[in-house]
Amino acid sequence: MTSEPFASPAREAFVHVTVRTGLEVEPKEEQEVLRRVARALEPGARDIPDETFRSILCVVRRKKRISRLVDLTRRSGRIWVTRDEIEQAVGTITQPEAGDADLERALAPVAEERLRSYAKTPKAVFEAIQADLLDTGRVLSPGQTDLLLMAIAVAFGLPEGDSFLDTARQEEAQRQKIAHTIERTAQEKRQQEEKRLQSWEESLVLFKDVPRILRCSHKEALRWIAENRLPVARKVRESGGRERWEFDPAELIALRDQLPEWRAGGLPVGSGGTKLQPDMGRKVANAVIARVAALDRYAAHFRTARSLNRRITLVTGPTNSGKSYTALNALAQAESGLALAPLRLLAHEFREALAARGVEASLATGEERIPVPSSRHLAATVEMCPFYNPVDVAVIDEAQMLFDTDRGAAWTAAIMGAPARHLYVLGAPDCIPMVRRIAELCGDPLDEISLERKSPLRAAAQPVKLTDLTAGDALIAFSRREVLDLRAALMQHGRRVAVVYGALSPEVRRAEAQRFNSGGADILIATDAIGMGLNLSIKRVVFAALKKFDGKQTRDLTVQEVKQIGGRAGRYGKHEVGTVAVLAGAGSPSFIRRQLEADAELPEDLRPFVQPDADIVKAVASEIGSESLYGVLSRIHRAVLRKDDPNYRLADMEQAFAIASALEGVDGLDLTTRWSYAMCPVDDRDNGIRRLVGWAADHAAGRRVLPPGTGRLPPSERASREELERGEKRHKRLVAWRWLALRFPDFYPDREEAEETTRKLNEWIESVLRQQSRTRSTGGSKRDRT
Repeated sequence: MTSEPFASPAREAFVHVTVRTGLEVEPKEEQEVLRRVARALEPGARDIPDETFRSILCVVRRKKRISRLVDLTRRSGRIWVTRDEIEQAVGTITQPEAGDADLERALAPVAEERLRSYAKTPKAVFEAIQADLLDTGRVLSPGQTDLLLMAIAVAFGLPEGDSFLDTARQEEAQRQKIAHTIERTAQEKRQQEEKRLQSWEESLVLFKDVPRILRCSHKEALRWIAENRLPVARKVRESGGRERWEFDPAELIALRDQLPEWRAGGLPVGSGGTKLQPDMGRKVANAVIARVAALDRYAAHFRTARSLNRRITLVTGPTNSGKSYTALNALAQAESGLALAPLRLLAHEFREALAARGVEASLATGEERIPVPSSRHLAATVEMCPFYNPVDVAVIDEAQMLFDTDRGAAWTAAIMGAPARHLYVLGAPDCIPMVRRIAELCGDPLDEISLERKSPLRAAAQPVKLTDLTAGDALIAFSRREVLDLRAALMQHGRRVAVVYGALSPEVRRAEAQRFNSGGADILIATDAIGMGLNLSIKRVVFAALKKFDGKQTRDLTVQEVKQIGGRAGRYGKHEVGTVAVLAGAGSPSFIRRQLEADAELPEDLRPFVQPDADIVKAVASEIGSESLYGVLSRIHRAVLRKDDPNYRLADMEQAFAIASALEGVDGLDLTTRWSYAMCPVDDRDNGIRRLVGWAADHAAGRRVLPPGTGRLPPSERASREELERGEKRHKRLVAWRWLALRFPDFYPDREEAEETTRKLNEWIESVLRQQSRTRSTGGSKRDRT
């Protein structure tokens, strides 16, 4: 032992304990060890107990051991082992010099307990883990599958020779074989449909050939085209602004028998002296698929609405202007009515608003039905609009959604097709020109009511520090990760926080909103999901960012986004003034002021979005002689609605097209059933389409598709972000399953079980979010928000 003086008591204690224990400390560990030794020293002491030193070394080496154990599990193919398990296992190790074998021994009981907690049976555990892996884009190889099955058998203590392993291996091999067959068949059928479409396109002729094929004059052909008697198959825009018209010769030939009648008489005349367009007959040209599909004259597709003497009242105004009050009163006083909302949560709120006015209403959403047999009122999501049952009054909310590329077509259909004698359309001021255009296309008279905000809204002059947020503030971010990062930062400062973001179910969002409104949480942190619905008592809205990623690019917030979200501040009757601010370091308050003061930004393209429905899909399939949904959608995309159509534009149907493409390999489903699957709400970021095709394959084979389970739900107070996200993804699986169960109950049984599982998941997620200690994180932002 050296007698030289030490630089510090910690250094002296470090030397004493390392000599005594014989434990070696790597040079890169030494500074961290010394810091911890210093904190462990009692006042005036110059040594620490051996066990304390061993614990310090285990803590310092924790991160390295976690990385090593992650590497060991991944190299061995155990990709189902989570980082949470590994962190828990490493936390049990008390030996400073533990090696790989010690790490594996520590992991074994933790991993086995987790496997047992997934489900009650080994088979259910296997399926649940596969589903969780698929959510993250990972699929087990045959070798990995075998490893997992053996791990499950060990966890459940199955005796040697138990049938589980052999049965599971055989079933998985068969499932993989079916999946490969579906994929191969889908590719072959897609190629066939592409060739079919290409062959049709190559068969088309130019106008100069029409007189020869029809045996008519050039002048007659032009007149019949103008009268919509001769269908134009495709209109191709050429350089210089010219347009090339192409015709289907086979369909022209089929029309020859009608030529004498066309030459003998003019157009029939309807009421009011209006000349009617000629009836082309059931079998019309491919070129007139647009007319059959009613996409180029979409309003005519909704025959019930067109048969009514409809009147539209457009009620516009900013947030907190009371748009829905008058409309809901009119709806409640009507003998029959319909309330259409953008979200299931808001459909429930409409139903409750009617109940408060003494009117019981049924409910219809994509995944839920609550029938009230004696009621003649219905609250529903926009996509569930019933087009064939006339009512006295209908209300359609959030009409600015007409501009949404994904869901805008549903608002077009609802406004054009709602079978109501008096239709109230509610929305932000920027929807006015689009609704005017739709009313004109429908031939419906339009009244307009413009409302002002009930309480003033102002922009804050100075940015707001995170530590200066007060009760009643709503902090707005634009990603789930940022919301949870801000939540963790605020809870470190002892603040009580509620959160709202898109991945949460409507039930959880509503519970979090109620927690904020009741004072159970001081501050609400939300994404722009806050901008639609939810009655929130917000005093001040603070933007944590002034830019957002919109799926294609990162851009500045639009005028409408700032007004829609910022307008949630200053709830009428609760706060006299609403304030909109920006978080310190996130941007300039002047940007907020300019956006709030600016006029509405009108898009250059005011054509409403349209998309086919089941009837249109069947009509097009009949015209092209195909039962392929991929082929039908390909034809619609390529030849039905021109991109330069003056009245309409085709909605973004990328996901429906992708589902139709994947379903080509599944035999045994008719066209209407395939279309239902194509409309199912899945998220392909979680491999939802692949899962959907698996369910469809079971459906086609006559096998029942059992509802997904909750999977493993750790105690809410110990749940990490990774586990929270996993729970949210399981909820999305249940949403898709319940959506299909309403349409195919024979193949998707046990709806009550699925609803109970959904309830449990919602309660667990809400319980996790209620925890007011910092949630363990798999990563976080380094940004200094104070």
